[in-house]
Amino acid sequence: MVVDFSVHPEGRFQVVASAVGVVVSAAAAPQDRGKGEPDEGGHRGMIMKDLTKGFLSQTEREKIIETVKEAEELTSGEILPMVVSASYHYPMANVVGGGAMALPLSIALTPLTGGLFWMEPQNMWVFIALFAVLFFVFHEIVKRVRWLKRLFISKEEMEEEVKESAITHFFREGLHRTRDETGILIFISVFEKRVWVLADRGINSKVHGGQWEEIVHMVVKGIKEGRQAHAICQAVQKVGLVLREFFPIRSGDTNELDNLIVKE
Repeated sequence: MVVDFSVHPEGRFQVVASAVGVVVSAAAAPQDRGKGEPDEGGHRGMIMKDLTKGFLSQTEREKIIETVKEAEELTSGEILPMVVSASYHYPMANVVGGGAMALPLSIALTPLTGGLFWMEPQNMWVFIALFAVLFFVFHEIVKRVRWLKRLFISKEEMEEEVKESAITHFFREGLHRTRDETGILIFISVFEKRVWVLADRGINSKVHGGQWEEIVHMVVKGIKEGRQAHAICQAVQKVGLVLREFFPIRSGDTNELDNLIVKE
């Protein structure tokens, strides 16, 4: 289940689309393309890196951790809320955005620039020089201005990257290795403004996927209202109640996963 949300100027979030995905049953690990690793000269996420800093305070993070612990005291299931700054760095958006803005401006400035240097108004070398300089400038601007970068990323690409990132983290964090296949991930990707819930096949064999829709919208509504920590805690409690019905706590049950992961 995935829902996307967009940000108000004040930093609040608003739902702009309904659920367009499904709960994923973790049957086999996908190939990891290393999206969480440094790239672009070691600056992967440099521009998006701070998106989680203002999303949850330290006090709010501790509250979520305590809520997860309390929920897991009632069930053998494993619940992991996870917040990431971005699911991918989208390098092609920088290229497309830089080219889209540099091309018309280069065409418009070529006659003026050529005249200033006593060259032919339509000189191709003037155009090429202008385009090269402007492309570099706009490439860096798009790379650093988040709202502008989003204009050059399709909704479909964002959804696919968030989906792949959520599934990759599901396996990377070991949710598929729980004793009873009862790991569940509440995945929030801040740059893309999307929420995913993924449940392992032990859960999906008993819990209907539609049950997660309410939980996803609960998180999105809370983010929209600027109370994301409270919404995540509510979602964790709701997941705990759902799991308790089918996977009650058992003797010898231990905490197999982290209770919260925030990745800048």
